[in-house]
Amino acid sequence: MPPTETNAGTAPDLPSVLVVDDDEEIRRLLDRYLSGHGFRVVSAGSAAESRAAISSRPIDLVLLDLGLPDEDGLSHLKHLQAVWRGPVIVVTGRGDAVERVVGLELGADDYVTKPFDFRELVARIRTVLRRTKPPTSPNVVADAKLSFAGFTLDPTSRHLIGPDGRDIPLTTGEFDLLRVLVSHPRQVLSRDQLMSRLHGRDAGPYDRAIDVQIGRLRRKLGDDPTQPALIKSVRGAGYLLAAEVKRS
Repeated sequence: MPPTETNAGTAPDLPSVLVVDDDEEIRRLLDRYLSGHGFRVVSAGSAAESRAAISSRPIDLVLLDLGLPDEDGLSHLKHLQAVWRGPVIVVTGRGDAVERVVGLELGADDYVTKPFDFRELVARIRTVLRRTKPPTSPNVVADAKLSFAGFTLDPTSRHLIGPDGRDIPLTTGEFDLLRVLVSHPRQVLSRDQLMSRLHGRDAGPYDRAIDVQIGRLRRKLGDDPTQPALIKSVRGAGYLLAAEVKRS
């Protein structure tokens, strides 16, 4: 069955959300609710339908349930990060802590647990879209490039350039986390502060999203155990970027 789309002809400028879930009733409810709150909704009941949707039309965000009938949801998330690299919010069962952490490791930008509150879901979607959408107004001044320890972070193009001049691929979540750290150099930011700046919410007692993304960032920045850490852990307090930052 091909993916279905609502609000396609009436409001083409609306943000497009691809809902990937094998439960037809959930897809129907999400379609109705999101369509009524300013989104163009594309529905897919399988990984195959999701691939078809991604390849055939513009998609701004994917809402991905991990229980798919034709492919493991985490495997499909990995595929999306490899070929599409747009923002993904993962949907998990209430007790799937391991899947949630693995999803974040693979680059998901946020997660919601079933059963979820529709209003919270809309807020999460809007928060992720605000972080990942470039400014469209010609009157908006582009953000300055941020240079630190040989790296250059470009908020406008959302690229990280390494000391060797090569582009270092980052997921949307990794880029936004690094941008927060680079914008507050040598300042300790708690997990709650980072979660609030990234997702507009506090970290829960078992929320490892920040820890997971910090680990991924360290690896991509070439974390060397023989050298001082670029992103430091401050025991009982949070994280800080231990480098001078210059704007250009």
